[in-house]
Amino acid sequence: MAAAETDPRPRGADAAGPVAGLLAAPLALLMRLVDWPMRALQRAVGERRMAYVFLLPNLGFFSLFVFLPLVINFVFSVTGGAGLFPSERPFVGAQQYAYLFDCASFLDPSSCREDHFWRGVYNTARFTVFQVTAMVLFSLLTAVVLNMKIRARGFFRAVYFFPVLLSPVVVALTWKWILQRDGLLNAAITSLGGERILFLVDPSWAMFWVVFVSIWAHMGCYTLILLAGLQAIPADLYEAAEMDATPRWRVFWRITLPLLWPNMVVVIVLALIRGVQTFDEVFVLTGGGPGTATLMIVHYIYETAFANQVQNFGLAAAASVVLGIVLFALTLAQLAASRRKGAA
Repeated sequence: MAAAETDPRPRGADAAGPVAGLLAAPLALLMRLVDWPMRALQRAVGERRMAYVFLLPNLGFFSLFVFLPLVINFVFSVTGGAGLFPSERPFVGAQQYAYLFDCASFLDPSSCREDHFWRGVYNTARFTVFQVTAMVLFSLLTAVVLNMKIRARGFFRAVYFFPVLLSPVVVALTWKWILQRDGLLNAAITSLGGERILFLVDPSWAMFWVVFVSIWAHMGCYTLILLAGLQAIPADLYEAAEMDATPRWRVFWRITLPLLWPNMVVVIVLALIRGVQTFDEVFVLTGGGPGTATLMIVHYIYETAFANQVQNFGLAAAASVVLGIVLFALTLAQLAASRRKGAA
């Protein structure tokens, strides 16, 4: 009995011994096979350069699927013709860009030679302003509420994050089923004695629901970022403010918002980039319609390159380069503004 109590081996060691022995030999052989070339490589390149060896696979993957497509896209933007391969496309310089910016008045898309491009620009700008503003405000409000000691807090956190897990196509199809002429929402309206509303056919309603569905689908991710920032704020600051009988709005304005600002910057930048690049929900929900009421810039690029009867790869590539420059400029401006605020 005493020998059993003082035996340092864990229970089941005798039974697991043969299995562990069988696995140890192949594992040791595998480690020796890997160790020899790694030591030889380290002697060849030096210990300090080994980090680059481990980075090379990721850099190669990144170059193949990010840098190379960017270069090809730029090449297409300065070439013309209908050929798919760059060798089949004649060089036209800035002709594609000049065609996009050929406007009598940039404030009137109908005066532009490529009016669909500018309608996509204005729709995207309007969508982004409303969507990002509402997204940030609702995410902040939701994060503050979910950070309080409320009943079933874990359940509500999961509920708000659940739409993020869904595919954008699934989200759009679900809401399209709800909002279409014979959909669930119109069924509820007619059952109460009202008349059907063409939510996805009326231009003003279509843009409203595009913004609403986008907020519903992505708000959970930004709420989670802000909630993490709220939980990182030291509790003693709130305790000190409570002892001083500081009003809640002043605590929020003077303590919560300044300390939450780094997370707010992340949310604003991510929401801004996502808003400008929006495509999938809008494409499935309205198809850019009615007319061009919800045509976004990415949707225009897709149609110009792939969906139109006459595919214009060069014009689509030029539009995507313009979009990339705008996104880069907006991100730099937002980061610069956040640094000035942090320095102040």
